[in-house]
Amino acid sequence: MMTLDNNKPSKDSSGTSTERETRLDNTTDRRRFLKAAAVGSAAAVAAPWVGNVQAQEGIRIRMQSSWQPGTTGYRIFEEWAGGVVEATSGEVSIEPFPAGAVAGAFEVADAVRNGVLDGQNWFTVYWPGKMPAGVFLTAYPMGLSVPHQWDMMFGAYGGFGIAKDLYRKQGQEMLGYVHHDLNLIHSKVPLRSFDDFEGVKIRMPGGIVAETFAKIGARTTLLPGSEVYPALEKGTIDAADYTGAAVNYELGFWQVTDYIIMGPPSTPCLHQAVDLMDIAVNRRVFERMSTQVQDLMHDLVAAYSRTHYAAIQKANSEAWPKYREQGIEIIHLSEDDAVRFREAAIPLWFEWANKDEDASRLFRAHLNTMLDPAVALVTDEDIQGYELNA
Repeated sequence: MMTLDNNKPSKDSSGTSTERETRLDNTTDRRRFLKAAAVGSAAAVAAPWVGNVQAQEGIRIRMQSSWQPGTTGYRIFEEWAGGVVEATSGEVSIEPFPAGAVAGAFEVADAVRNGVLDGQNWFTVYWPGKMPAGVFLTAYPMGLSVPHQWDMMFGAYGGFGIAKDLYRKQGQEMLGYVHHDLNLIHSKVPLRSFDDFEGVKIRMPGGIVAETFAKIGARTTLLPGSEVYPALEKGTIDAADYTGAAVNYELGFWQVTDYIIMGPPSTPCLHQAVDLMDIAVNRRVFERMSTQVQDLMHDLVAAYSRTHYAAIQKANSEAWPKYREQGIEIIHLSEDDAVRFREAAIPLWFEWANKDEDASRLFRAHLNTMLDPAVALVTDEDIQGYELNA
């Protein structure tokens, strides 16, 4: 039995009055959180350092998001990006780009490292292709299942410092993680148990997520978000994992599928319960910022994460009734299915964790969090016989 050190750190776009009020509220909220973050930084935004060379010249950051244009996610990102120049008194401005505008969905990190882009707002589930530890930068099957558990892992158990190191090895500075949503599976066929996944052609984001579904018999394929709808429409795939209710409705998945597949009530999403994003910039760009603005950018990303998550959840609450109106059936798998999925997932946790020292270090922070009595996602018995190499 392994011993762990627990002391380590839409279709209707008419624009009703309610919708207009919501947009105004969102704009007000954005200004409020940007001001709050600025006031809470080490020095006030209007302090004398604003007159330094960086502020006079300005640092323009070309930042690509994983969000597709026109979606709730991209609108929130654009609003945040537009407020950064005011919050930093002109030292930093962000020019936002939607998914695929400059670099392909899976090549954004390379584009940032090479200077083709200056920054990213990426789904961190795309990291495993660049580094094995990337599978533990966002949710994986039957792992940490709600946002506050990720806050514990990154904070109390030291995961953020490890993540910082990983990004620096990739030529980037991680400014923060961004809470987003659970992921849904949209399907053209009913999948009422894990036995039904046998032979199903399903889009998954790769890494440990895809391998877990392959282990239970699914035929997985890797596609960028922009190709999911066409693949479902043409029948190239039978089902697809993608983001949450609101964005998927805006992307029209209800037009090409009849079912949404979720976990049991205890675990509504078994495979990507907290689909994190990030905000990161090229290290050379980060080093051009004044130390005050470097600190402030971390604060602004933390504020953005809270606003982003709340806005996505509000949009989801408005999207669920629309699915029902369109006749989409929501299927919840059973608790027994969750147990079977867990049995398939745990060996893969350790397989990926033992790919290199970085993956092992980061996964140890996860395990310490999962063993925390306030989380209690695993017990010593669950992981008996498994070892970490580092």
